[in-house]
Amino acid sequence: MVGLNTFWEHRNVFVTGCTGFVGRHLVQELLQKGAKVTGLVRNIHFSILQEESFKRMNLVNGSVEDLQVIKQSIEDFEIDTVFHVAAQADVGFATQNPVATFETNIRGTWNVLEACRQTSVKRVIVTSSEKAYGDQSPTPYIETLPLQGRYPFDVSKSCADLLTNTYFQTYQLPACIIRCGNLFGEGDLNFNRIIPYTIQSVLQNKVPEIRNDGTIVRDFFYIRDAVEAHLLAAEKLESRKLAGEAFNFGYENPQTILAVVERIINMLKSDLRPFIQHQVSHESKHPYLSAKKAKELLDWHPAFDLDTGLESTIAWYQKYFGIH
Repeated sequence: MVGLNTFWEHRNVFVTGCTGFVGRHLVQELLQKGAKVTGLVRNIHFSILQEESFKRMNLVNGSVEDLQVIKQSIEDFEIDTVFHVAAQADVGFATQNPVATFETNIRGTWNVLEACRQTSVKRVIVTSSEKAYGDQSPTPYIETLPLQGRYPFDVSKSCADLLTNTYFQTYQLPACIIRCGNLFGEGDLNFNRIIPYTIQSVLQNKVPEIRNDGTIVRDFFYIRDAVEAHLLAAEKLESRKLAGEAFNFGYENPQTILAVVERIINMLKSDLRPFIQHQVSHESKHPYLSAKKAKELLDWHPAFDLDTGLESTIAWYQKYFGIH
C-alpha cells in the first residue's frame, strides 16, 4: 500500500462542487498534498476562481446535471478518484424550490455515479448529510438506520445515498458515503446558516435572531475535520474493502441552537442576547450522529472540537470583516 503521506501525490482527482464551502477546503487540502485536481464549475467566470488554489487546478465548465460533461472530464483527465461534493445545500431554498433541489442533488448524483460506472474510476466519495436519515429516534444515528427523509432537502440526500448504494450493489462501483454533522468553519459565506449569521450579527453589534425556538439540537462539525474525514475514507477504501459503506462523522457533542449562539456571543465578549422568534421549523429536532464506525474501521479521530473550531472560525470572520 502506498504510504498515506504520499497517497495523493500526482493522483488525478475530480471534485464536483469545488467552489462551494466544502469543495474549496477539499481542493486546497488535495493540492497541498500534491494531487492533480480537476474541478467542475457551473460558472467559469465566478470571481472566487481568482483565488490562488483555483489557478493550480484544471477547471471544467459544466454542471452535475450534464452527464456527458462529467464523463468526458473523467476520461480526458484520466481521473482516479472522484469526490462528489456538489449539492444544493440550503434547506430553506429546498423547501421553496424542491424540483431545482432534486435536479441537483438526485439527478446530479446519478449522473456522477453513471459517469464513474462507464469509466475506470477507482474510488468515489459521495458527500451526504445527517439529514439523509430524516427524523428518527433514538439518537445518535448509526449507519444501519433506514434512510427516511421527510422534507425536500432530507429526501434529496436519502435518494442520493440510495442511488450510491445501488450502484455499488448492482455494478460494484467502488463508492463510499460520508455523512457529517452540521458543518461550519472559515470561508462559509452563506449567512443563512446559524454560525456565520451569528458571528456576523455580533461583530456588527446586531441582536442575533433564532428563527425556531432555540431547542433544536445540532452536532456542529468543523470543516477541517470534515475534509480529513473525506480524505481518510478515500485513502482506505481499497485496502480495507470499504466500497459500499457509509460513515458518520461528528463530535458526538450535540448542542441546542441557543447554546451555540450564546457560546459565540461569549467568545466575542459581547453583552448581546439572542432574540428567539419561535417560528415553526420543518427540520429534524434532535439529530446527531454516532461516529463509532468511523473510529473503529478507519481509525478516525477528530483533530479539533467545537470550541477550537469556533475560535478559529471567529478569527477568520474578524479578519474578513476587517475587525481586529
